[in-house]
Amino acid sequence: MCRAVTVFALLLTGVPTANALTREITAVFRPDPAKPQENKFRNTTPTTGYCASFPNQCKTMFSIRLPITFSSTLPIEANHGDARQGAMFKVPAGWRSLQVTHASTGETEVVEIRLSGIGSEYRLPVNAADLVGGGVDALKAHNLLWGSSWVSAPSPCRFGGNAPYNVNWYGFFWTTPVEGVCAKRARYLIPSMTYRYLDFAYELRTPNPLTMSTGQYTGSLTYSVGPGQDFDMGDVMLPNDSIIAFNFKLDVEHTLKVEVPPGGNKVVLEPQGGWQAWLSQGQKPTRLFRDQTFHISASSRFKMGLQCQFAGSSDNTCLLWAPSSGQMVPVNISVTLPNGLTDAGGQPVNRRRLYLDGSGTELFQPGHYIERRPGTMHFEVARNQVEEMLAGDAKSYIGNVTVIWDSEV
Repeated sequence: MCRAVTVFALLLTGVPTANALTREITAVFRPDPAKPQENKFRNTTPTTGYCASFPNQCKTMFSIRLPITFSSTLPIEANHGDARQGAMFKVPAGWRSLQVTHASTGETEVVEIRLSGIGSEYRLPVNAADLVGGGVDALKAHNLLWGSSWVSAPSPCRFGGNAPYNVNWYGFFWTTPVEGVCAKRARYLIPSMTYRYLDFAYELRTPNPLTMSTGQYTGSLTYSVGPGQDFDMGDVMLPNDSIIAFNFKLDVEHTLKVEVPPGGNKVVLEPQGGWQAWLSQGQKPTRLFRDQTFHISASSRFKMGLQCQFAGSSDNTCLLWAPSSGQMVPVNISVTLPNGLTDAGGQPVNRRRLYLDGSGTELFQPGHYIERRPGTMHFEVARNQVEEMLAGDAKSYIGNVTVIWDSEV
């Protein structure tokens, strides 16, 4: 008899950092039968900010808007020589690592994140046209103010997409393929300026979910904000918050399911071709056996084991019992798993013996999600034991065998 083990996921909780602006970044792994080769986490973090407003511009990006404002502490001088005295942006565009930990088992994995875009809306105290001498429309005034459109991102930043504007404000979003200072130089005196919010896009590198346990993985990563910090907007534009903390929640929802066809839990061992050769010709069978097909769906590691109604002290396997005589004989039990499932050494699993002590079947693992693929349980009484059975008076041997698929590896 087979027992299927189905594993369900638990939600994760993050621990916020004190005195910091916190946001959760969540991802889930749930195997998709339609895409068995895509064994990756799916980002489930709600999209806010730029990508929520312009989804067509963000087919490969995720964005978050934070209520961090930046305000100028000094006027921005015309044609200033130091980028730090004007509109500059430097964000953590390089990959950074953090550790996520399973709350129950203590297992750890590594997640990586990088900031792939930056955006906001700059706001002026008066109309842009007033700052450049008047006589031009709003778009021309903004372009004159900085010498170029904010749609055209300064190197190493690149064009990010739509840039809405009005007479005294201009929205923008730039991508950040590499880490560096992206700066705009004012061509006219700007008495004051603010950035109304902080938008950023990000990319994630997540671990291989097939090697992870079901359940809760959490971790946190903190960025500093301000001059010379991770998010650096220069020496004039200062933030109203100095810390951003990201709490990561990785939700792992594995599948381990075994299906036995109707009647497959009743295994009758017979010779090759049945008993007719023995009954009519006295031809002794060389073995008694039965191959029982099952279907398995698996996205997680698992081990296999046995439980027996009758077991001996030295056989390390299950026994069959003859009620009429009390005689017992061992039955050899082995398993063949479908392609895509291997042992700990990466080898295919073909007629792998199952023992009571679990040796040899401590770890099986999928290379990709296996969806309802056929495997085989092999039950056999070997030749020596068959001869003992035929030499006795017993007409039948019975015994319950439980085959266990266990995801708790």
